[in-house]
Amino acid sequence: FWLKPLATETSEKLSCAAMAVGKNKRLTKGGKKGGKKKQGDPFMKKEWYDIKAPTMFSTRQCGKTLVTRTSGTKIASEALKGRVLELNLADLNNDEDQSYKKIKLCIEEIQGRNCLTDFHGMELTRDKQCALIRKGQTLIEGHADVKTTDGFVVRLFCISFTKRRQEQVKSNCYARSAQIRKIRKKMVEIMTKEAGTVQLRELVKKLIPEVIGKEIEKQTQGIFPLKDTHIRK
Repeated sequence: FWLKPLATETSEKLSCAAMAVGKNKRLTKGGKKGGKKKQGDPFMKKEWYDIKAPTMFSTRQCGKTLVTRTSGTKIASEALKGRVLELNLADLNNDEDQSYKKIKLCIEEIQGRNCLTDFHGMELTRDKQCALIRKGQTLIEGHADVKTTDGFVVRLFCISFTKRRQEQVKSNCYARSAQIRKIRKKMVEIMTKEAGTVQLRELVKKLIPEVIGKEIEKQTQGIFPLKDTHIRK
């Protein structure tokens, strides 16, 4: 009478164990399905291109850039176009005195393994900006959007600082708000006049030796003497 239920119990347990092994595939196979793929070195898929600076700079061969090789619909030359590169002006012109300016070049065209670039922007280095700013003087800034004769619209920024007059006893040289407004108006006027009558390449040649900055200092002498006038683009 008692033997029958025991037999059925043990058989049920055995069948459950068999089902558990059968259902759970991972117990038998050992390890996850679809293991991680071995990743190769990503630099094996890259290739180097030479950067050619515009003719306005003395050093034409100015560096190299990296890009993934052409595969399928992804073309290497298309990936390079529009890339903006930042270089120091001292390296481009072999002149250490111009090391406080950074030049941005934009890749416009690819010829073989050469990237032909065009001027994109000009900035002052961080340490130069920090060295210019000090107490006891007024910082004056102005900006203007100017269209060059070849159709490029450039936004020019001007930064300048007031200067102590000769034989001045007072330690500071702060300008009044009315004088600042007059100087700023003059800055915009000169920037519009100088940049609006030339092509972009000619404008770059003016920006590098600070021709516009010197002109601003000269014309604002009657309002308030200025120093360290720099143009950014």
